[in-house]
Amino acid sequence: MNAISVDNNDGSDEQSHVEQHPHADNDHYEDSTQKPSDSARSDAITKNIKESSMTATALKYSCWTRHRSSTAVGAFALFTAIAMTIGVLTVYFTIPKPTVQQCGHRFKPTIPKPVEYQYGPRSVAIGDFNSDTFLDMVIANHLVNKIVVYLGDGNDAFATHTTYATGPYSSPYMVVVDDFNNDYHLDIAVANFKTNNIGIFYGFGNGSFENQIEFSTGSSRPIAIIAVDFNNDSLVDIATANFGSHNISILYGCGNRKFSKPITYSTGYDSLPSSLAAGDFNNDNYLDIAVGNYGTDNVGIFFGNIKRTFEEQMIFSTGFGSHPYSIAVGYLNADEFLDIAVSKSGSRQIGVLMNNGNGIFTNHAIYSLGSASPYAIGVEDFNEDQRLDIVFTSSGVANTDVLFGFGNGSFDNPIMYSTGSSSSISMAIGDLNRDRRLDVIIVNNDTGSIDILFGRYAAFLNQKKYSVGFSPYSVASGDFNNDTRPDIVVANQGSADVSILLGNGNGSFADQTRYSVGRNPQSVAIGDFNNDTRLDIVVANARTNDVSILLGNGNGSFANQTRYSVGFFPRFVAVGDFNSDTRPDMVVANQGSDDVSILLGNGNGSFADQTRYSAGSGPSSVAIGDFNNDTRLDIVVANQYSNDVSILLGNGNGSFADQTRYSVGSDPCSVAIGDFNNDTRLDIAVANYASFDVSILLGSDYVVFEKETTLMTGNGSRPKSMVSSDFNNDGLMDIAVINSDNNDVGVFLSCGIRCFTHRMIYSTHPYLSVCSIAAGDFNNDMQMDVVFASCDSAIVGVFFGHGNGSLANLTTFPIDSPSSQYSLAVGDFNDDAILDIIIANFDYSYLDVLHGHGDGTFASIIFVPLSYGAHPFSVVVGDFDNDRKLDFAVANMGTDSLSIFLQTC
Repeated sequence: MNAISVDNNDGSDEQSHVEQHPHADNDHYEDSTQKPSDSARSDAITKNIKESSMTATALKYSCWTRHRSSTAVGAFALFTAIAMTIGVLTVYFTIPKPTVQQCGHRFKPTIPKPVEYQYGPRSVAIGDFNSDTFLDMVIANHLVNKIVVYLGDGNDAFATHTTYATGPYSSPYMVVVDDFNNDYHLDIAVANFKTNNIGIFYGFGNGSFENQIEFSTGSSRPIAIIAVDFNNDSLVDIATANFGSHNISILYGCGNRKFSKPITYSTGYDSLPSSLAAGDFNNDNYLDIAVGNYGTDNVGIFFGNIKRTFEEQMIFSTGFGSHPYSIAVGYLNADEFLDIAVSKSGSRQIGVLMNNGNGIFTNHAIYSLGSASPYAIGVEDFNEDQRLDIVFTSSGVANTDVLFGFGNGSFDNPIMYSTGSSSSISMAIGDLNRDRRLDVIIVNNDTGSIDILFGRYAAFLNQKKYSVGFSPYSVASGDFNNDTRPDIVVANQGSADVSILLGNGNGSFADQTRYSVGRNPQSVAIGDFNNDTRLDIVVANARTNDVSILLGNGNGSFANQTRYSVGFFPRFVAVGDFNSDTRPDMVVANQGSDDVSILLGNGNGSFADQTRYSAGSGPSSVAIGDFNNDTRLDIVVANQYSNDVSILLGNGNGSFADQTRYSVGSDPCSVAIGDFNNDTRLDIAVANYASFDVSILLGSDYVVFEKETTLMTGNGSRPKSMVSSDFNNDGLMDIAVINSDNNDVGVFLSCGIRCFTHRMIYSTHPYLSVCSIAAGDFNNDMQMDVVFASCDSAIVGVFFGHGNGSLANLTTFPIDSPSSQYSLAVGDFNDDAILDIIIANFDYSYLDVLHGHGDGTFASIIFVPLSYGAHPFSVVVGDFDNDRKLDFAVANMGTDSLSIFLQTC
């Protein structure tokens, strides 16, 4: 056992050394799962412990009081908090919180040079000290024998701070907040390590405190402290972990500012108790105490009894050499029994002692830290999903981690934050700015600083990346196991198979199951081909000139493939009922044989032999719709090599008329269907890659489609992306095109049938290589605006619409660094009824999210990291978990994977 080194014995406030914890390179921490709002009154604890029907034998103890010690008080200047929320260090679990809006939770990183102290900050606690409804904080500074109180202004800052002396040589190690004299004003209790006492600072309710009153703990070296009403008498009691005497002390509150003499319970020889928590671990309605015994590698439980005393310690091992540094409690696996989270500094793990239901615990390691040692630990629900999460600090660079809980005792991969310290020894959790987002205050021993991480809603959980096969090429979604939860199927071009990922209903997916198909699968579609109410899959296999049918079993599994021959090099497949028999049929675009194959379904999972219809040269895409308003499905085919589209009108019996072809631009690569002139007839838009333009084919009464209307985007303009919206509020759909080589946006206003105005050009100069575009109303003026991203500049550009078809001058918003931003999307990603923007950052493998303020401005960019080398290429928006909130999916070119992000706001 290491001795405690004591220097500067003259009691000077200006001690120059950094005192080390006796059992670690850094000082000790005690954490809380209690929110500050729950701690303002001590009866908030006891209300959660049911009254026993038995009559307890009164615990006998004498009460005593002490005189105040002298104090030194000084005022200091205002400082701005780096982040929000501090939690009371008392550790016990309260009643479940009411259901609140779910929201993804992230923390705003601290800025360089956070709030700094030169006085050895060791512990922090929070509460409303001046009754203004804003949380304040108190910090124990052990090197100068003082505590300092900061009053919060509810706006990410703290007003003047005041210091209070804890006595010469006292070395305050731990601080806790509660109402110790039942006057409805919060007080402060401090564990003074070197003078072996508890100091109480009684609050006036206006942010100021009386001088310290001391209560001896004997020759104990109190290192941790909690405040709880153990005997259910509506008076707050105090428990300390005594590092020097290897025991815990209970000081029962007597009222009138008096406490009993300490009653001690041994934690074992050389146990070095270093942390405390309280809770009812055996559900007998009596509070128990858990102790982290650093020296003996265990957690000790002192079970409370009917006499309101405690039984002898029951020991639960945390593993040889684990050295538990800190503990916190909570319901981690969705049962009725409190579990214990443990930071194992010796074995470099975060562990959980799972409660088996009768106060017996099983050791369960959940996360290994490699070479880093964990210090402080806390339990809270950071993302408001009614499942407890774990936050902890550790040595290393990214030394603050959050593990989001799944509610079954398991946790997601950590989200890491850096404080610039490698010795963040203590933390507190709470909501400082009343934004319903938990924040974390971190005490850094080595840098003598306090970091505050403000919680904020990213609106999306961290990405969920799922492995699939090689070179995933096409994706579709449906409910494959009839559990009302969306599942995913992916066609893997390089590995000649499909991956099935079954949804868990919470936005997560099970590991893939793969099924072989033909070579080089290019496209996948879904339908119920055998009329058993179970979804089946069809895949177009380019290299084997066939399609694969995989019939679903209704439980997420599929029968082996059945293959049907089609034309040469099938590129695309779509499903529809072409013969009006309510049985799904399919159409396949065969790029190599310049035709389409029609396979009529028999309704039992089998298909008739193909019937082929000629198309143009190089058909690569197909879409289905009723183009002549006869209630029979027709087909449009994009012919990449003959620069036209083919229309095949359906006869309603599974056969089709010969194609009618309509010229479009060069190298048509994408087709979209919609009513662009508001005449209730379907029209077609075609993006022509090589001729730098978009072709519009308008539906007509007399012929299926009028001759194409070609809209010139400029010589050498190379249009890369387009969006359709009503930019002049005339009820007609207009078009905006991004021209990557000309570095401009062209707007074509619709003027009715076969009519678009000459393009209006809006330069994006000096921002080059514009490559993606979207539209939305970003300033809530009921006029459509245009947003674009550049593949060469670190900006997002917005042209605000005037409502008459013209756009305002360019407004730009900075992002992190220049990157290939190949895709962007617009939607309300944090459920505040205001449009936001998300961008796929290809080069740096993350997503940029800009939350709109609704006035044409945006909040600071939020980075959503992807895996290393992901290279996100395309982002799509939709509601993937049926909660009526926008989610998004990202196709990662570099890692052959999809990332699914679910909105939780």
